[in-house]
Amino acid sequence: MSLKKMTRRDFLKLAGVTSVGAVVAACAPEPTKAPAPTAAPKPTDAPKPTAVPPTAAPKPTDVPKATTAPTAAPKLGATLIGKLEGPTIIRETAQFPKTFKEAPMLADLVKAGKLPEVAKRLPDPADLMVIKPLKETGKYGGNWRRAFTGPADHENGNRINSADKILHFDYTGNKIIPMLAKDWKVSDDGKTITIYLRKGAKWSNGDPFTANDFMFWYEDVYLNKALVTTPFFEFQINGKNGVMKKVDDYTVAYEFPEPYPYFVYILAGSTSMGAGFATRGAFQTNGGSYCPSAYLKQFLPKYSSEDAVNAKAKAAGFDNWVSYFKNRYSWALNPDCPTMTPWRTVSPINTPTWGMERNPYFWQVDTEGNQLPYIDKLTMTLAENTEVANLRAIAGEYDCQERHMGLAKLPVFLENQQKGNYTVHLDPAFNGSDLALHMGNAYEGDAEIAALIKNKDFRHALSMGIDRDQLNEAFWLGVGTPGSTAPAPDTLYSPGPEWNKKWATLDLKQSNDILDKLGYDKKDGEGYRLRKDGKGRLRLEMITVPGSFVPYTPMGEMIKQQWKKIGVDVDIKETERNLAFGKTANNEQQIITWANDGSEMLYLFARHALPVDTAESHMGMAYAKWFASGGTQGKKPEDPEMLRAFDLFRAAMGQKEEDQIKSAKEIWKIIVEQQWSIGVVGQSPAFMGVRIVKNNMGNVPERQVNAQHARTPCTSGPQTFFFKS
Repeated sequence: MSLKKMTRRDFLKLAGVTSVGAVVAACAPEPTKAPAPTAAPKPTDAPKPTAVPPTAAPKPTDVPKATTAPTAAPKLGATLIGKLEGPTIIRETAQFPKTFKEAPMLADLVKAGKLPEVAKRLPDPADLMVIKPLKETGKYGGNWRRAFTGPADHENGNRINSADKILHFDYTGNKIIPMLAKDWKVSDDGKTITIYLRKGAKWSNGDPFTANDFMFWYEDVYLNKALVTTPFFEFQINGKNGVMKKVDDYTVAYEFPEPYPYFVYILAGSTSMGAGFATRGAFQTNGGSYCPSAYLKQFLPKYSSEDAVNAKAKAAGFDNWVSYFKNRYSWALNPDCPTMTPWRTVSPINTPTWGMERNPYFWQVDTEGNQLPYIDKLTMTLAENTEVANLRAIAGEYDCQERHMGLAKLPVFLENQQKGNYTVHLDPAFNGSDLALHMGNAYEGDAEIAALIKNKDFRHALSMGIDRDQLNEAFWLGVGTPGSTAPAPDTLYSPGPEWNKKWATLDLKQSNDILDKLGYDKKDGEGYRLRKDGKGRLRLEMITVPGSFVPYTPMGEMIKQQWKKIGVDVDIKETERNLAFGKTANNEQQIITWANDGSEMLYLFARHALPVDTAESHMGMAYAKWFASGGTQGKKPEDPEMLRAFDLFRAAMGQKEEDQIKSAKEIWKIIVEQQWSIGVVGQSPAFMGVRIVKNNMGNVPERQVNAQHARTPCTSGPQTFFFKS
């Protein structure tokens, strides 16, 4: 059987499971109902399973196991899609270790008088975070080698270090667990969410981590219009702002004018409020809900003067204190920046080697009292492009890498497993599209093109002019699912399987008929349609980003050839990620190719589904600013359906879970019908789901949740990974 002609069903059969149904179940367990998040657990209660996509809290024992393999040896290996598994959080203080150990490199610093002893670097005994590793207690030492693709690839390290989140999800991706917060509580009226911090926890430089770091962020960063120009929509309910209050040194309250129980999910998700200081700092959006106050005060005018901080900024090569502050706020760019992450930057991301070393004050231990992480260092070496990264992985040069590993290289990865001393794992995702054509709905650069982009019929015509099956076979080896941007049918917010195909199947006749009716029936000598304003051929511009998880540029070139059959030309503009995202931030793009990852968790990561998040909005930044600011900034959409989707989205935050689910399904119906983003192929392991793991790496799961809200691979517990030899 040719790999190029292999279907998804064939692929899964060859992966060593005789029952395709069993594999599908293993990839996406059937959702179950769970209590609505209106009554939060008491401070002493263990978190309850949440009803969120992609699945509903499957137990490790619930994951279907592979059945007996066929007689013929499976060509693609028998363990590509393994059992979903991960580390366990221990919450019973009676089970906490009483004595502690540390890495030899830190023990040497203690002996030299450069560090306090390990027990004094950890939180108070009752406030520890104790993790039971997946399989065994690890060994200290080693250097975890990975690839990164440049300064814009900060998520490469953010995701590994996302243990600095206030709350998080466990390895199933469905159950909220404590992280920096040891516990939380939602008031009976749903208006106040209280966070209880770990007493004695410290920043990586030894400074105390307290409620003061939250209040500094809220009062001096978030409310500072020079730093956060547009309010975070997640910190609002029905357009009304929340406030943060200090209860005591280790207790913080988020208060809202209306019930907002879903804010617990916001704190656990990949959001501006909950993704953690490291992630939000690297994005340079100044989010995260907290930051190192003692360190950052020196860069704000409030604590000296504007002249003083501007002078400091110019001495460091920055235009003003605002740009310098954002740089100092980024753990990826600034090695001096204190963090709460397992590893801290020692060589910044804007150099050929992004180097990290263990945080000597990291606040987690294993069940034996060993301070985590086990691994001493992470070294990310610059790969000029993803092709180089993949070739190095094939040669065995990386220890554990899921980011930038191409599905198209799977046959070669498998062929070289023994030679490279690694194992290949596949981690399927649940978002609708690994390749989505995000339309510049707020674009105004070319009046005629802008009008067309805003025309639903035109978007329908473009979508029906795409041969998704051809793209799936060429770039996904046939294992993806062609369709719209809607999430997988077996996720909680899916509007129904029919919406995965709506406006997302090849129909050249209908596409051409629509374009003719729009008045573009005149063509040039090569069959391309002519503009109405007499300025020649109807030609769009599509921005593609190199160094991404799937090869967007050749995918764009294939779509260019397909659209020739409907008479629409398109220029493919490969653009470096920072520049590309800069264009979308300024509403300068007509189309940009990107994924809609994370959108299966619609309320936690809406930016790839609706233009509501000013941190990133490829479907209209002007609209996102309007939404997030309550209409005081940006531009109000003219499309009544976008406004209806906005209203549903905003209202859902205060609803009970049953109504939230109904709202999400309705929003998805609007999104698919309107085609503000055109889905192509998704629900595959192509987007960070092809994982190369060296055989000497311990505690690495057979399968991990592949999702934005899980901060893949964070829920797998990278701080517990170790080298066996």
